[in-house]
Amino acid sequence: MKISNLKIFYILFVLLFNSKISYSQLSIANIFGDNMVLQQNEENYIWGWAKKNQKILLKSSWLTGELITATNEKGYWKIAIPVPKADLKQHTIEISAGITTITLENILFGEVWLCSGQSNMEMQVKGNANEPIIGSNEYIASSKNSFIRQCFVKQNYSATPLNDCEAKWEEAHLNTVANFTAVGYFFALQLYKSLQVPVGIVNTSKGGTRVEAWMDREILKNEFKETNLSEIGTDKMVFQTPTVLFNAMVNPLVGMRIKGVLWYQGESNIFGSPKKYYSLFPAMISRWRSLWGQGNFPFYYVQIAPFEYQKEKKSYVIRDAQLKTLDIIPNTGMATTNDVGDRWNIHPGQKKEVGDRLSYLALNKTYGYRNILCGGPIYKGMEIVKGSAILEFKNAPKGLTTFNKPLTGFLIAGADKVFYQAKAKVKIEYDKPHHKRRPLLEVYHEKVSNPVAVRYCWSNWFTGHLYDTGGNPASPFRTDSWDN
Repeated sequence: MKISNLKIFYILFVLLFNSKISYSQLSIANIFGDNMVLQQNEENYIWGWAKKNQKILLKSSWLTGELITATNEKGYWKIAIPVPKADLKQHTIEISAGITTITLENILFGEVWLCSGQSNMEMQVKGNANEPIIGSNEYIASSKNSFIRQCFVKQNYSATPLNDCEAKWEEAHLNTVANFTAVGYFFALQLYKSLQVPVGIVNTSKGGTRVEAWMDREILKNEFKETNLSEIGTDKMVFQTPTVLFNAMVNPLVGMRIKGVLWYQGESNIFGSPKKYYSLFPAMISRWRSLWGQGNFPFYYVQIAPFEYQKEKKSYVIRDAQLKTLDIIPNTGMATTNDVGDRWNIHPGQKKEVGDRLSYLALNKTYGYRNILCGGPIYKGMEIVKGSAILEFKNAPKGLTTFNKPLTGFLIAGADKVFYQAKAKVKIEYDKPHHKRRPLLEVYHEKVSNPVAVRYCWSNWFTGHLYDTGGNPASPFRTDSWDN
């Protein structure tokens, strides 16, 4: 971004003699800047501030003529700008008000995805202290790619909604990628390889945060009246306070044209009342979509990874709430992590697999490449045959596999509700009328002659090796609704 020297002198002159200026000079929201990616094939919006009732002119390197608007009584302006198909060229935008002109350079058209959540989304490609990202050195060393870019939103909190935030766009190269969100970067890397168009990721994430912090006051006040919306404190838990991250790190982005959202959060909601996540998480997705006004844009999220939480903590409740959200909210997808957890580290290092699995969801569901399997097998139904539970799965069009790994993590119980570590094996059976392989699994135990319930990976720590043939793990599930 640059402003001419003459105009800088004028601005300084005015500021020197009028210290009470409020939005008297042209400015733009900080999420727009040099190196940014605009969503291709869409009408995008750019906004900012100047003095009230002032004419704003916008010129771009790809449009003929000018776009014109004016500020309102509060000095706010907003311009809709059509963005064509990605052409891999660098573009510029000039925005003028009076004698002041702001120039934005090195702009690309491509696919823009918002990345949000807590520490496993925040975790950078370089890793944390004593918590590595597997392969980070190699990925950083080979990261130079001007078509992959991150907009980093500085972490902040606020008791009330903010209009702007601190943010900066950067190209991917050896000196920047180390600080990119690892999950977001690996997603962008695979998306770029597959689509051959620029990819922009907007990283607005903060570790140790509850979903309520990412929700706005109106929905919490109206739909979750039990939520404490009292005044924000200043203790170390402030970032978990309801609304504070939405106010500071989401509200300033609302209206920015995006393709969809990537979300990795839920660990912090294990502590407290995890059952609330069944309603909080779907409500947050719906609310964000409503505020953005882009319809049901794609919302793809990561099911939290296995970890040895304290015994009384019920991380499987959060995983089940995430699974159930698929049936509640349209145009969602879930990347499972059964096989990439770390028993003693809540920040597992295999982020490449997570980013890739999110990209498979996008490539299949958003971009229409149906041969790319995504999401993993999902429990569909059960029947009892000769003392065994025969489980059927959906979302596994080519059947089930273990990739020659042991099939563990299954529990089976009869009417007495006593669970046993079960044996399981993949069954090969064809739907004769349609000549299609049915994704079936047989689960059994010699002490349970009449099974009633089966559970899979229904614990805090586990390793699950049931996959679709594309390598996407099956989600943990249970067939019962018992309280324990």
